[in-house]
Amino acid sequence: MPRPRLLLPLSLIALLLLPAGATAAERTVAVGARATIEVPNDSAGIGLSVGQERRSRAAALRATSAKLRATIVAVQRIPGVGPGDVETGRISVRRLTRGERPVYRATQGIGVTLHEPSRAGELVSAAFAAGATGVSGPRFFVGDAEAAYAKALAVAFDKAKAKAAALATQAGGTLGPAVTIEEDGGPPASFDAPSAAEGKGVYESATPPTKPGRSTVTASVRVVFSLL
Repeated sequence: MPRPRLLLPLSLIALLLLPAGATAAERTVAVGARATIEVPNDSAGIGLSVGQERRSRAAALRATSAKLRATIVAVQRIPGVGPGDVETGRISVRRLTRGERPVYRATQGIGVTLHEPSRAGELVSAAFAAGATGVSGPRFFVGDAEAAYAKALAVAFDKAKAKAAALATQAGGTLGPAVTIEEDGGPPASFDAPSAAEGKGVYESATPPTKPGRSTVTASVRVVFSLL
């Protein structure tokens, strides 16, 4: 005689199929937040160049090299320019005509990273006094972009948590720990020293004023919190 089958309620079957330790569907609250902060610029990038004209290519190169070496020595004396903060750029030699005579113009540039950006004007004046003939910049930026972005991320997370707590209260629950955190985007690109391009302006002996200012950094996150 066949045994009668035992019929279990669907609710009991669902409980039996839950993973160990789980007794009910987990309640969560998902929020997104975006934060923008201002960070003081602590570095500057400056491009400098030297151009000299002579009757021969070799003479033009020698004259340019001598002026460029003097320029490098001058900028390395400025506080905030350390080892590895000066990078040489491309060398070019062009044949020109002055009247009926051909001449050769040699040009070479350097890129300088300055870690005391308020001294940018002082550096430019020293470079021109040493023989530089062109300048580009200064370009002010945040040296440690990763650290600045981490601060913005922390602010974005705090905003997300505050929003989630408000929603949890409205739902009659208590906000639990974060279950998942998603970063939206990434840190800004790191700074590359600009190519030194010869400019047409000439600085006088007075030091030009410079103000580094601030940069803005933005971060976004999406966080899922448990709802107790």
